[in-house]
Amino acid sequence: MDHLVPPDQHDAFGIRINRDQSPLLAGAVPWVTILLASLAPLSPIIAPAPVLPPLAFMLLVAWRLLRPQVLPLWAGFPLGLFDDLYSGQPFGSGIMLFSLAMIALDLIDGRFPWRNFLQNWGAACALIVAYLMIAGLVSGAQLTFVQLRVLLPQILLAIILFPLVASLVALFDRLRLLRVRRLT
Repeated sequence: MDHLVPPDQHDAFGIRINRDQSPLLAGAVPWVTILLASLAPLSPIIAPAPVLPPLAFMLLVAWRLLRPQVLPLWAGFPLGLFDDLYSGQPFGSGIMLFSLAMIALDLIDGRFPWRNFLQNWGAACALIVAYLMIAGLVSGAQLTFVQLRVLLPQILLAIILFPLVASLVALFDRLRLLRVRRLT
């Protein structure tokens, strides 16, 4: 589309005049995607055991690993609070787990500022497994061998799907940084 614009309306980088990132879009996209993922338990999937991975938690981890500056450290509290309303977990478990994950990711980011995808995937897998195990304990269920065997497909599916979730977050990040026409 930019090739149809006369050269006098381009800046040095080929971007059209009066285009800038929307502050509303830049700030809201991460929050809205995580909040919408918290509504995933309302989907009409009926299973005898937990199969659906914690999508909101996975998106939180992916956003924090991809763009650490987008979500502040305190974001775990309101996002966990919203997730508690729809997850079926005891109230406060999402607040605690989302907040602890944000603190852990901040520590990881401080210790290893330059990471590759495999390191991010490893950190995300460790956090997701810890999340599911602690959520199982907080729910009041006794984690016996049978319970762990039932939880294993959910853990494996979450680990396998994390690269897809990270790619989805990268697409949402491109949407977040989309240039829109400035009205001045």
